Amino acid sequence: MILQLSSPWRWVAMLAVVLLASCDSSELYEQNIDLKDASGQPYVWAVQEKPSFTFTITDTTQLYDVYFNIRNAADYGYYNLYVKHTLTAPDGRRVSTLLHEMKLMDAKTGEPLGNGSGDIFDHRILALPQQRFHQPGEYRLTLEQYMRQDALAGIMAVGVRVARHEAAP
Repeated sequence: MILQLSSPWRWVAMLAVVLLASCDSSELYEQNIDLKDASGQPYVWAVQEKPSFTFTITDTTQLYDVYFNIRNAADYGYYNLYVKHTLTAPDGRRVSTLLHEMKLMDAKTGEPLGNGSGDIFDHRILALPQQRFHQPGEYRLTLEQYMRQDALAGIMAVGVRVARHEAAP
């Protein structure tokens, strides 16, 4: 016996299949924060703004890849972005602090890098490859823009993605 779904249920079933197929089984955590300055002006990363992301690690035997997500407008004034991260363990101990240079545009041509549509570009940059977390619990990752500018226009959002490291085949 073949079960035939009425038209509305057929659409619901197809949507469920698409959603389940698009899930990334290695992803543990992902969050993005839209940026604006103190006056409410959007797409500005103020030097005082230090977005923090909290994620939970339960398996300390696993290696993880930590990515930074950056969304910028095409009118962002630089080809790169310096971001400092501070990773704090569940016991409050600082695990790491590092300054990252991320290329958002080709330095010679000015051509935007990343995935884009119109004048908006998304970048997923591997910042901490094969990271090992030695304690189970909640970790906090704080990001700071390090561009020597109080208000960095053109950066729309920043985020963090934590995924289980998968060895290349």
